Amino acid sequence: MRSEDSYLAAAIEEARLGLAEGGIPIGSVLVSEGRILGRGHNRRVQRGSAVLHGEMDALENAGRLPAGVYRASTLYTTLSPCAMCSGAIVLYGIPRVIVGENRTFLGEEDWLRSRGVSVEVADDAACFELMTRFIAENPGLWNEDIGV
Repeated sequence: MRSEDSYLAAAIEEARLGLAEGGIPIGSVLVSEGRILGRGHNRRVQRGSAVLHGEMDALENAGRLPAGVYRASTLYTTLSPCAMCSGAIVLYGIPRVIVGENRTFLGEEDWLRSRGVSVEVADDAACFELMTRFIAENPGLWNEDIGV
């Protein structure tokens, strides 16, 4: 297994944790120099939060880091980042994002690219299956999460 695959696998593990907790199955990890600095999953339901998407939770769990660390990092996320999470990616200068899948939700990938962020889509079957099943079983909660 390539190291990149293991980082996406860690994000998927986070997504599954979120689902097991009764939340939305989106996970993320922040990686720098071959090390996971922060892991997280969507905790909006669990914490009654307006902002704890998977990417935001991973950044929060990484803690306060020097700007240079963010600029040398890659963010792995199971789903295409929304506008809020994309804003955080740009704000902290994270140069690369690996997206598990973007068929169930196409976030701000074009905007990220326009801001110089490298966005790669893995089109991972496990990520797609998690979201497809969740959306079918929880359409109201899913629409709430994406602001519909």
